[in-house]
Amino acid sequence: MGKEISVPLSRIMVLAIFVCLLTSAALPQQEYVGRYDVYGGFSFLTTPKLNLFERGLHGQFGVNPRRWFAVGADFSVFDGHSSIFPNMLAPSKQQQLGGVITQLVTAGQIQPNYMLYMPFSVRTYTFTIGPQISIRKLKYVTFFIHPSIGGMHQDTQVNPIDPVQTLVATGLIGASHKTDDLVPFFGVGGGFELNVQKNTSLRFTTDIVNTGLYSNMLNGRQNDFRFSVGPSFHFGKDVEK
Repeated sequence: MGKEISVPLSRIMVLAIFVCLLTSAALPQQEYVGRYDVYGGFSFLTTPKLNLFERGLHGQFGVNPRRWFAVGADFSVFDGHSSIFPNMLAPSKQQQLGGVITQLVTAGQIQPNYMLYMPFSVRTYTFTIGPQISIRKLKYVTFFIHPSIGGMHQDTQVNPIDPVQTLVATGLIGASHKTDDLVPFFGVGGGFELNVQKNTSLRFTTDIVNTGLYSNMLNGRQNDFRFSVGPSFHFGKDVEK
């Protein structure tokens, strides 16, 4: 048998990128890039640390000073529900709850194996503003990447279903069982658009951000993932190449 030839993975990757660049240069590129972009679509926001999944809507407006560079604003709103467990709370809150549970067990009001959790529902708003870098080497596909820097506001309603949950919810956030928080966030986002027509495309985008909602109550920061899909419309004067 002949001698095997081993090619390092790094060389294969460099070669693949080089071939892609040559291919994109040979393919027809985008002729029209509108000055303005408007997007609206369905969106999902997930916070794995809290086992929270939310559904909602996402909208964007952007201006293209250059074909490769845009600035814009972004807004989304979501609704969802889940349950919070003691280990998701800050250590001080866990200690406080431990004392309450011990007293209730001692008084015979609950069983020693009682498992505490609290159902809750949320409405979450996000808003960002900033730049975006676009790659328009292919006629039918536009790739883009942007920093995700903005703010997140969340309204939370705790929904206790037994007397112990009611007692804990009242002690943690008050008799209304409602609370809210507003925090800045940072992360990165990107995706691609399928250019269906001159002025219309189908946009797929993903953002990963880090937030510190309810820092006085929850155990550490959270990573949030947003996925969106919907139509994007382009209009205005063609941006010069």
